[in-house]
Parts: sequence; structure tokens; C-alpha cells
Amino acid sequence: MRHFLTLRDLSPEELNTLIYRAIELKQMQHRGEIYEPLKNKVLAMIFEKSSTRTRVSFESAMIQFGGGSIFLSPDDTQLGRGEPVEDSARVISSMVDAVMIRTFQHAKIDTFAKYSSVPVINALTDDFHPCQLLADMQTYFELRGDIKGKTVAWIGDGNNMCHSYINAAQQFGFTLNIATPVGYEPKASVVDSVDATIRLFNDPAEAVKDVDLVVTDVWASMGQEEEQRKREQAFAAFQVNSELMALAASDALFMHCLPAHRGEEVTAEVIDGEQSVVWQEAENRLHAQKALLEFLCA
Repeated sequence: MRHFLTLRDLSPEELNTLIYRAIELKQMQHRGEIYEPLKNKVLAMIFEKSSTRTRVSFESAMIQFGGGSIFLSPDDTQLGRGEPVEDSARVISSMVDAVMIRTFQHAKIDTFAKYSSVPVINALTDDFHPCQLLADMQTYFELRGDIKGKTVAWIGDGNNMCHSYINAAQQFGFTLNIATPVGYEPKASVVDSVDATIRLFNDPAEAVKDVDLVVTDVWASMGQEEEQRKREQAFAAFQVNSELMALAASDALFMHCLPAHRGEEVTAEVIDGEQSVVWQEAENRLHAQKALLEFLCA
């Protein structure tokens, strides 16, 4: 039994196989082929944070694979009423074939996985968002080929997406430039844990020079809404606009995990422009997660 809590739970070889399988599954689905490797299997989906893409993609994946899913919010379960995570893990995993969790503290999903008898998938915590990285890597592979040896620029907050890009730099073999305001850098423990070229900047212009991919995210993530005004001031110089994109390689792509705030972390001109691949990236959540579910459960 395997879990997928961070990208480092799979080997680089397994991750690359997963990406190519996702591309194949996407082609099969677009051709209208029926493929149901998870027929009669059930995915429990525990959401302690709200979601659009994660819920729709995982539910659709299970339906298309012939299985089913159960949506569980804190209001629907004893997890929201103080039942120990260990107890919930034992009970829920005894009734389903896999568990997907979207929560706040990463320690909670670690504990759940420890006591689960079925695979557990991290659908986002405050520290990591590995499923999004599968979709991002699939999108790059589809459009530009292998990302190994390329350079990626992360612009904005040193958040869970940034942490997952740090892990991806090791697992997929690319250089990562990270540009954040002072005080918003990624956790040093995450940076120090990888064997990859990670370069930290406080100037986004330096970070994006000649890179192959530019990525950003909202300035205030879920749970940080009260910091919005403070963050708007701190991140004002970190907007991804046409001037910044012009410093990247001429064929550089732009990605954003969505939802996006046009006029804040990215301009409408960039996100709706020719270099943006955010809609393909969003759709690929479905296909990458189907590949993951097949790998873990079939």
C-alpha cells in the first residue's frame, strides 16, 4: 500500500510514468473510450477547506473509472466534533478503497495515513499541494516535452504550492528560482531537504530572466484572508504582468493553480494571453489524478 502525501512519496521514475499515463488517459477520455479499472471502488473525500477543481476532478475521475465517491465535510463527520484523527482513519478506511483529504495542518494527514488501511491522497494542506504539481508537470510535458534541465520561476508567496514546486525541482530535475518579498520565503526546512538547485530572490525580475516557466498563486491563501490588505502592500511589486513575462524565455509558459485574482498577483493580459496555459492546467487535474488513483488503487 502506498500513500501520496507529497511528491517525494513516489520515485522520479514513478512520477514520470504517472505523467505519461495521465497524457494517455486524457487521450482515451477525449476519444470517448470507456475504461473502468476502479469499478465498484469508493473514494472518501474529506474536505476541511473549500474546493472547486479538487472536488470536481476527483469525483469525475471516480465516475469515469466506474467507481464512486463520498463527499465529507467537517459538518458531516465526527472529525468536526473532536473525534481523534486516528479513530476516524481506522473507521473510514475500513469502509472505502482510498481516502482523499484537503485540510489545514499537514500533521493531520500524516496521522491519518499512519492509521489508514487504504491509500491516502493529499489534496492540499497548508504545507503541500502535490496533486496540483502532477497537473502542472503534465501540462508542461504536453506542450514542451520533458521539464528536466529547464528553469522555473515561482513568483509570490512561499506557500504550499511553492513547497511542492521545491519538491518537484528534485523529482523532475529542474532548476527553481523563487522570488518572494522579505519575510514570505518558503520554509527553510523544505528548501534544505531537497537535492536540487533552488535559488531565492527578493526581486522577481531577476528570478524570471530567461526561465522556461513562470508560476504564481494568490497572495493570501485560504485561512489568510485577514492578512489581505497587508499582503497586497508586501506583494505589490510581485505581480506577474507583461513586462515581467517579457524577461522570461520567448517560449515561456505561464501557470496558475486558480482561482486567480486578476489585477493582483497576475494581470488579465497575462492570464488570458497566449503564454498562459491555465485552462489546460486546470483540466489536467482530472487526468493526472486518474493516473494517480489507478496507480494507488487498481
